[in-house]
Amino acid sequence: MQTQFAETVDLLIIGGGINGAGIARDAAGRGLSVLLCEQGDLGGATSSASSKLIHGGLRYLEHYALRLVAEALAEREVLLNCAPHLISPLSFVLPHAKGMRPAWLLRLGLKLYDHLGGAGALSGSHAVDLRQSEYGAALKAEFKKGFVYSDCRVDDARLVIANARGAQELGARILPRTRCISAWRNGEFWEAILECGRDRIEVKVKAKALVNAAGPWVRSLFDDVIQQQARHNVRLVKGSHIVVPRLYQGDHAYLLQNHDRRVVLTIPFQEKFTLIGTTDIPYQGNPAAVAASDSEVAYLCEAVNRYLASKVYPPEVVWSYSGVRALYDDGQPNPSDVSRDYKLSVETDGRGRLPLLSVYGGKITTYRKLAEAALKNLAPWFTAMKSPWTVQQPLPGGDIPNSDFERFLTELGNTYPQLPPVVLRGVAQRHGSLAREVLQDVRNVSGLGENFGAGLFGREVDYFIEREWAQTAEDILWRRSKAGLRLSMAQKQALERYVFNKLAAPGRGSARSRSA
Repeated sequence: MQTQFAETVDLLIIGGGINGAGIARDAAGRGLSVLLCEQGDLGGATSSASSKLIHGGLRYLEHYALRLVAEALAEREVLLNCAPHLISPLSFVLPHAKGMRPAWLLRLGLKLYDHLGGAGALSGSHAVDLRQSEYGAALKAEFKKGFVYSDCRVDDARLVIANARGAQELGARILPRTRCISAWRNGEFWEAILECGRDRIEVKVKAKALVNAAGPWVRSLFDDVIQQQARHNVRLVKGSHIVVPRLYQGDHAYLLQNHDRRVVLTIPFQEKFTLIGTTDIPYQGNPAAVAASDSEVAYLCEAVNRYLASKVYPPEVVWSYSGVRALYDDGQPNPSDVSRDYKLSVETDGRGRLPLLSVYGGKITTYRKLAEAALKNLAPWFTAMKSPWTVQQPLPGGDIPNSDFERFLTELGNTYPQLPPVVLRGVAQRHGSLAREVLQDVRNVSGLGENFGAGLFGREVDYFIEREWAQTAEDILWRRSKAGLRLSMAQKQALERYVFNKLAAPGRGSARSRSA
């Protein structure tokens, strides 16, 4: 196979999850030329398999990870302002259970959590009498006392897309379905061979620095691509979630203490469902093949059934997903105790040249700070690089006045009065201020194109393909949207045919092929 030469860039980033996309956006905004390659779909692995929260990590306080919690809580406020369409406040109810952590310890932990979070947009914690409060309506009668605190929920997959869009707008090249098959230092540059798309076209790229943001494949990149010894070990930990029909009324989540001292979350999800997670299990094998086991599903159901009056059983699960977290190995024997903090490692050729920066660990909440830290580590090799800039800059779609999403939605309804509110809300939640770019001059439902169900129409599917690198129905059903929860098999098959025909049409191509 003939190898084509593509270009020379400052930064070649391997991995299109949240960390890779965040680094790409930050670097492009500082004036670096950037190419990001991802072997699958953007955010197609760990980054779309999270608990879908932007949070400080209340349970991390038990491990005295005060710096991580404080940084995450500060980022919670930053990201809430940067992407108010993707991130929104969420109240958590923590019932006190006999035999678990004592009430005074929970109260103390929440006071510390409030203190570390500082004064911000979210409400502070408070105690609640579950017998007299709507928060206790879904719980068994034995739970009388609890606590309420605030964090945020996020559409994790779309947060990745927003960062990739932001990077591309600043000049970065974003190449999903592109695998780095080899990389080596040669003279003044890194050289890498990329295998692109279904046609497996090989492209050679030169770069001044290489970023290994491959997530659970971070060690594989050393072993199989760079072919050198990694300095650090990682712990692969599997986390699984299940989605069931909505278990209770109200827009609050529950944080439930389990008998093994882990916690299980129940989170209102996509209006008609409840998201339950997560597990923490050591994992070996191909991260791409990860799936929720029967025992994990049973574990999550049992944990919820200890608290909720309405029971849930494995046959009721409508969707499950799993992700593999590549945590920095800090020697903790229990996977739940391994730090969720990130570690960055920089290696050179022995003469201080051609840096390789590898990302270990991290959590979605701190991806922006991780990106800043990564570029700080690379600054000695890019002396003309501009200053940090992302802290106050909205993500694409996030420039909503005063971060008031509901007011923005009302204004969107005034612009498109003939479109159903459920369609407008879905488009607005996915795209924010870019909703008008998606809808353009549509004035009625017929102008939206083919109706696939669940508020998903051809106009938006075209946008996913043309502007957001979607190349399969799965990309659209589970990452660009969550329409897969509501569509019938026939509707999903109709979408598959539509996407196939769209990409096969003469003169039409995927976002990947046009950006290559």
